[in-house]
Amino acid sequence: MLKQYLQFKLSQKLSPQQIQLMKLIQLPTQAFEQRLKQELEENPALDTGKDKTEDSFDEFDNSQDEYNDNETIDTGDINVDEYLSDDEIPDYRTHANNYSVDDDEKSVPYAAGTSFTQHLTTQLNTFRLNDQEYEIALFLVGSVDESGYIRRSLSDITDDLAFTQNVFTTEEEVENVLNVVHQLDPAGVAARSLQECLSIQLHRKEQNPAIELAIAVIDKAFDQFTKKHYKKLLQKFSIDEEELKDAIEEIERLNPKPGGSYAGNNRMVEHVVPDFAIKIIDGKLELTLNGRNAPELHVSREYNNMLKGYKESKDKTQSQKDAVLFIKQKLDAAKWFIEAVRQRQQTLFVTMSSIMHYQKDYFLTGDERNLKPMILKDIADEIEMDVSTVSRVANSKYVDTPYGTKLIKEFFSESMTNDQGEEVSTREIKKILETVIEDENKKKPLTDDKLATILKEKGYPIARRTVAKYREQLDIPVARLRKKI
Repeated sequence: MLKQYLQFKLSQKLSPQQIQLMKLIQLPTQAFEQRLKQELEENPALDTGKDKTEDSFDEFDNSQDEYNDNETIDTGDINVDEYLSDDEIPDYRTHANNYSVDDDEKSVPYAAGTSFTQHLTTQLNTFRLNDQEYEIALFLVGSVDESGYIRRSLSDITDDLAFTQNVFTTEEEVENVLNVVHQLDPAGVAARSLQECLSIQLHRKEQNPAIELAIAVIDKAFDQFTKKHYKKLLQKFSIDEEELKDAIEEIERLNPKPGGSYAGNNRMVEHVVPDFAIKIIDGKLELTLNGRNAPELHVSREYNNMLKGYKESKDKTQSQKDAVLFIKQKLDAAKWFIEAVRQRQQTLFVTMSSIMHYQKDYFLTGDERNLKPMILKDIADEIEMDVSTVSRVANSKYVDTPYGTKLIKEFFSESMTNDQGEEVSTREIKKILETVIEDENKKKPLTDDKLATILKEKGYPIARRTVAKYREQLDIPVARLRKKI
């Protein structure tokens, strides 16, 4: 049986403008410039130039009713005056401050060059190889990854040569050709393991007692070497500590990733453009927003002229009405985008300003031990915005400080209570832990238990497992692997 009833439900929906704003906020400067370029290409009503800034849109009425593309709009209800800007507005109203004239868009030059694979292929021409051997060598070079290694077995390579290249060969022949490829530069390229990579590099060096011992250590006792069982190495090769130390120094000079040393490889180069800059002037902090985040936007004059023509026309044809509907949609889209850009600037500046004042002691000194515990909610409460908004600002933005360019999210950290009942940042504890490990006796590195004891003596009562977690976050190996002769 069907029944009718009323149901009240409270729901929250985001408008298209809010969604657009959130997407713009999370974009760093370079991505924002790309988004701006895309919007300018897609919306002919939006224009950029030096004669007006985004502030010249103040005269538009923001109280206009929203509409969607599926609605039928009566052109008789369009108030054209709402869309026509007043050219008599004084210049001082159309200029924004906080941005330097030096903040012009600067293009980054990119260097052209050959790829790593092409570099290796060119060298093959210096060797005498028959047609089949050359095909095998080309396939091996093509199998080298960006680190300079071949991560596949010879049997797999032999099968692939038969199926994909129609080259029928044996594993022995492939290995013989691989030995030729091992002679290419950089030394160690096309190795199948770290052990083989280091061994190839050592055999290419001019031989002396330290090199010869290093070759023996890598070829015959690689497992003991990686585990730093130095006593076993001393016994195995009947040598003293000084000789072993010289051999280890030779090994440490080698390149474990020969492909990474080639400057002409085709990996993307990431250029970081700071979104903010913090300077210390007369002992006070000064924050500026990168001028590339403040583009000069206004409505195209051509569209204004079209609307003026529609307003002054006495007999409005159907084609003119259709045209003005299209113009209205483009003008609304332009208005929303300009407003979103303005709000993005304001949100970025307000959020970073709050972070800067919260971490004032750090920005004045550069000492990470002065970083206060700070979570997203601390800043969100202070600027009266949502936590997600602060997260979008902090996640992919950089700030240029007197101490280098920093990722903003690095200023956020959890807190713990020291033995005096004060809340301290976990970043402060990590910095102290790093200092203690740097100053330890490398012949007898400190275990996590001893590190926990030292931190407790310094006033930071944390458990051994917490020390291990912080050590791993700092990319510091366990005590056994930090051991040196």
